[in-house]
Amino acid sequence: MTLRDDAHELQGELAVLRRALHQEPEIGLHLPRTQEKVLAALDGLPLEISTGTSLSSVTAVLRGGGTEPGGGTEPGGPVVLLRGDMDGLPVTERTGAEFTSRIDGAMHACGHDLHTAGLVGAARLLADRRERLAGDVVFMFQPGEEGWDGAGHMVEEGVLAAAGRPVDAAYGLHVSSSSYPTGVFSSRPGTLMAASAGLHVRVVGAGGHGSRPHAALDPVPAACEMVTALQTMVTRRFDVFDPVVVTVGTFHAGTRRNIIPDDAVFEATVRTFTPAAAERVAEVAVRLCEDIAAAHGLTAEVDFVPEYPVTVNDAAEHDFLADTVREAFGEERFAPLTDPITGSEDFSRVLDRVPGAFVFLGADTTGDPETAPGNHSPLAAFDDSVVSDGSALLAELAVRRLDRLNSLAKEA
Repeated sequence: MTLRDDAHELQGELAVLRRALHQEPEIGLHLPRTQEKVLAALDGLPLEISTGTSLSSVTAVLRGGGTEPGGGTEPGGPVVLLRGDMDGLPVTERTGAEFTSRIDGAMHACGHDLHTAGLVGAARLLADRRERLAGDVVFMFQPGEEGWDGAGHMVEEGVLAAAGRPVDAAYGLHVSSSSYPTGVFSSRPGTLMAASAGLHVRVVGAGGHGSRPHAALDPVPAACEMVTALQTMVTRRFDVFDPVVVTVGTFHAGTRRNIIPDDAVFEATVRTFTPAAAERVAEVAVRLCEDIAAAHGLTAEVDFVPEYPVTVNDAAEHDFLADTVREAFGEERFAPLTDPITGSEDFSRVLDRVPGAFVFLGADTTGDPETAPGNHSPLAAFDDSVVSDGSALLAELAVRRLDRLNSLAKEA
């Protein structure tokens, strides 16, 4: 039987795990219940398991039989890393699913429950083939992707050396509730996803009575002007062929309609595709907000905080991934992605250090991915029938890449 056949045999169990994870989403770096479920799902497999110290991560190493004395490769063979993120979002679910979130204000609105279950499936598939693996596999179960830099924490704690030697190649997968037909994989070589940064602004004025604005220093109009000016900044200060996206996601000021507040606070997410654009927007956006505040006789406390770098697929690894999808699933199951997307990913931390590739997998439940609610929506729904194919692809990538790396080592 093929890996895909074996994965489909696991589909029912993986769907049960996914739904259990979905009902108890956890946010951030500390996911004790999620970690417990992952450890239980991996129990009994021939894995070397360790957990994080600064976060609820799980790192599992599978030693290929070929790396042992007398095996098919020299001891200390190649290493492949497979990653699945595990955290949810601070979103109140409105899908109406029978396995809807039981945690108020938390939801797996980005499909990380499918990623976790899929990586468990890959671990099971590869454990069954351990004696034939031409190297070792590191399974990276990661918390805190949603703005907490969980991948960065895991890299600092040594996930890339978990097998005792550096990782040679790394792969990750992300499901989408919209944009792609169900079961279709999509990616591109080179730049795949944007870098992200946070712009945090506090406009400081002097409060007073709403009927006498001349006797106060009102921060609200100035802050509103900044929000509008940031959009003009994007269209007038940056090259349209090196795009920048600025979205103000929070804006807070005041307590009642007849009180001028002391301050107004807003936060924006900034997306860029090149280091030059990221450096320039940091300079221009900060100065813009400070100057507008000064023009109103106010001050502005502005922080520009870099978050995740650009996610870049190694060209050769992308081609290897695309060929693997076509050979294992069929030509129609891979759709080349024409343009990068403005979402960001902390798997970029891994791809900055290790050749590898990241791929999307359609999991639409509506039959019309163009209009379906997207990731992060309270209505985002994911078809968990794709979990086993995600497992199969990750396992195929590991097996094939270890074989190729081992062959290259022998030729050398």
